[in-house]
Amino acid sequence: MTTALLTHADCLGHHTPAGHPERVERLQAILEALSDPEFDRLLRLEAPLADDAELARVHDPAYIAGIRAKAPAHGHIALDADTHMSPGSLQAALRAAGACIAAVDLVLAGRVRNAFCAVRPPGHHAEMALPMGFCLFGTVAVAAKRALDHHGLQRVAIMDFDVHHGNGTQALLWDEPRVKFISTHQSPLWPGTGAATERGGAAPETGGNVLNVPLPPGTDGPAFRAAMERLVLPALDDFAPELLLISAGFDAHHADPLANLSLTEADFAWATERLCDVADDHAQGGVVSTLEGGYDLDALAACVAAHVAVLMERGE
Repeated sequence: MTTALLTHADCLGHHTPAGHPERVERLQAILEALSDPEFDRLLRLEAPLADDAELARVHDPAYIAGIRAKAPAHGHIALDADTHMSPGSLQAALRAAGACIAAVDLVLAGRVRNAFCAVRPPGHHAEMALPMGFCLFGTVAVAAKRALDHHGLQRVAIMDFDVHHGNGTQALLWDEPRVKFISTHQSPLWPGTGAATERGGAAPETGGNVLNVPLPPGTDGPAFRAAMERLVLPALDDFAPELLLISAGFDAHHADPLANLSLTEADFAWATERLCDVADDHAQGGVVSTLEGGYDLDALAACVAAHVAVLMERGE
């Protein structure tokens, strides 16, 4: 068994205006870090394009058509104050979703034990009919529905450790009893969602299908690990997922310019180890991780390298 790395050059074709934090250099820094000989054993695959039928598992078809229609022939267009499209953005977003779908297929077919999708734009803020927070399509939610509706799984867990709450993933799967969505995130912080009282619209008998763990500004590694051990890991064990998806945002790093948590790459490696433990116990090691945030280039590259190194160690 091994670890798959799914990416595509099209994800470098999504351009944002000058000064925008979600920029091409993010993926370039990651791919440079993963070019180290340490990562030679990765199974490197090109991400396919997601088709509209897959996106429509979570998005309004009219919204998908609208995003296609808005793709500019040149320059940039603003979908909101933070979210932009350039001529290459549609292809990039389709590759990002396609990578997650393909990774799910690979893991569930037993071809690899786990996978990391090095893609952009991110996805966890996109809602059913609303682009938001740099995101066009809800890539992790699409992947979850692929596992459920195509492969017939009954329990898929999503762990989102991005510093911003994954409001889109939560909204897209709010009433889905076969999914447990768990998010650790800074609060207060944009987008303002993710209170502990938001528990989802399904499975009330078990406390709901959503678990939010808001963390105050300044939360450091020991406090983050304690929250994971007290709340997140027991909830995952109780749910016993048949597949674990990770929204891997690395903007909770102490160097990140967009937030105020104080994690290190060692904290992300530890979290990855513990999540892999859950997958080993319940899902034959099956993990699909996809890139979300992380906006300091050096920190992002180091954190992704630490995350993928753990996946590779556990994937053997």
